[in-house]
Amino acid sequence: MFTSKDIEYRTIFVLNCIAERTLRVSSGELLVEEKVEQTHKMKTLTKIPFQKVLALFVIGHIKITTPLIEKCQKFGVSLVVMKPNFRPVFFWANMAEANFLLHQRQYDFDKNNLTIAKCLVTNKIQNQIKILKDTRRKDVLTVTSITECSRLLDKVKDTDEYEKLMGVEGLAAKIYFSAFFQDLDWSVRRPRTKCDALNATLDIGYTLLFNYIECFLRMFGFDVYVGVYHRLWFKRKSLVCDLVEPFRCIVDRTVRTSFHRKQFSSDDFEVKQGEYILKRTLSSKYHKVFFDALIPYKKEIYLYVQAYYRCFMRMKSVENYPQFIR
Repeated sequence: MFTSKDIEYRTIFVLNCIAERTLRVSSGELLVEEKVEQTHKMKTLTKIPFQKVLALFVIGHIKITTPLIEKCQKFGVSLVVMKPNFRPVFFWANMAEANFLLHQRQYDFDKNNLTIAKCLVTNKIQNQIKILKDTRRKDVLTVTSITECSRLLDKVKDTDEYEKLMGVEGLAAKIYFSAFFQDLDWSVRRPRTKCDALNATLDIGYTLLFNYIECFLRMFGFDVYVGVYHRLWFKRKSLVCDLVEPFRCIVDRTVRTSFHRKQFSSDDFEVKQGEYILKRTLSSKYHKVFFDALIPYKKEIYLYVQAYYRCFMRMKSVENYPQFIR
């Protein structure tokens, strides 16, 4: 298990492999190579010492060797492989599999106990209110949204039914999105439907954030399929969905800022069968913007997950659970 010093010293590397590349091990280092068309020989693009790697995010096509997996296992390096459209296809991490006590705590946790779930939803709404205030907008929609979200935040405390808690969270999100993205022709949030460029961009950011959080959860040996807010569902990593909630604000702010700065544009997408699909030539630009926003928070996210782990294992009261305030 890593320490906070490991998190500071080690780096998360993002490799753009849209053009097919190979990862292999040589002299204890990770080599990124690609084939030179004229000579058909492999050219080394970069060398990375494993001791400095916390996680590898590979976007595109890749060939993985057995020695690479062995080195990742030895040094505790997480490996995430995504398609050019940022859809994850492979996740490997050296989980703390011996942590059976943690798994037992997760499986024994009362699914009707909403205390931790309410803590997560509260933290999410707090951050939504904060970044709405940070816009410094004084228009009616923004002011009203802050007021309504604050009212819903108070309502979370008195909510004792799962469906009602989901309703409060959903309503707060609807109000928040309509105000935060009002100057970007916002209509409605439709996850994974890619109905417009803004929704498609949010999906990209949330996917990267999801994998980022999962890396840290696996370091402690959590069963990522067992959550405290999102219920068990086939192939859904419910715990990752849970802990993503307080950190969504990082992606939201990055998306809004990037559209305002013209880094992102609806022209970056192609419409296929009614879905907005990011042009493959621009994927490296998008993942760079998002990872530049996420990587500075690696220590904060690690410490958050570490504190969550300790509270959960020691069955502490909800007041002791960590909060992330953007």
